[in-house]
Amino acid sequence: MDDSDRLGPAGAETLPYPRVLVKVSGEALMGPEAFGLHPPTVSAIARDLAALRERGCEVAVVVGGGNILRGARVAGEDLARATADNMGMLATVMNALALEQAVEKAGVPARSMSAIAMPTVCEPYARQQALRHLRRGRVVVLAGGTGNPYFTTDTGAVLRAAELECDAVLKATNVDGVYSADPKRDPNAVRFARLTHDEALAKDLKVMDAAAFALAREAALSIIVFAVQEPSSITAAAIGEGRATIVEP
Repeated sequence: MDDSDRLGPAGAETLPYPRVLVKVSGEALMGPEAFGLHPPTVSAIARDLAALRERGCEVAVVVGGGNILRGARVAGEDLARATADNMGMLATVMNALALEQAVEKAGVPARSMSAIAMPTVCEPYARQQALRHLRRGRVVVLAGGTGNPYFTTDTGAVLRAAELECDAVLKATNVDGVYSADPKRDPNAVRFARLTHDEALAKDLKVMDAAAFALAREAALSIIVFAVQEPSSITAAAIGEGRATIVEP
């Protein structure tokens, strides 16, 4: 990466991943609620993102919208998949605005950017402008997925991470890593601490959806899978101290 793209505060160079993209699902923002946003949970995630930024890491975030509407779930005979996915992308914008405000309340500047242009609400996504925000110390919250239907927010996260030359994708989930089987269903499931992309493919492990994982492999992006419910889990994963699975080239 060109050094001119790394103008963060002193100390960033000591981090294992100086620039990261965090994938936060819409469901993670629900907390104990069955739908929508749980403000204390949103605030806790925002404080964690702010703490990571204050350590010198440049932070981008891709947020999902499943707490409000998931396109693939509502698509059907009466609602075309493309229309449903567009509705889901709009839901991610609502979440991004909430997370942006919460990060700023935590004391760190933030900017929401949407792949679907709505300039009266937030900035349209543009790579060069996003890089400028990162270099200036702002947490960049990316909404609207890829801007196209039929692509998941996992794919959107890896795409943005590759575009913004991030060092890793931090995938916040409800489990503390990648397992050989669903640990909620199989008590004998084995948790992996580290994997290569090739090993994950050979073992048919569901790290991300196929399109997202193929792009991550092509871009040689490390993927860190961790449980977001743990306090300060995002910062811990980014600095190599948390309980997580690292999938690397």
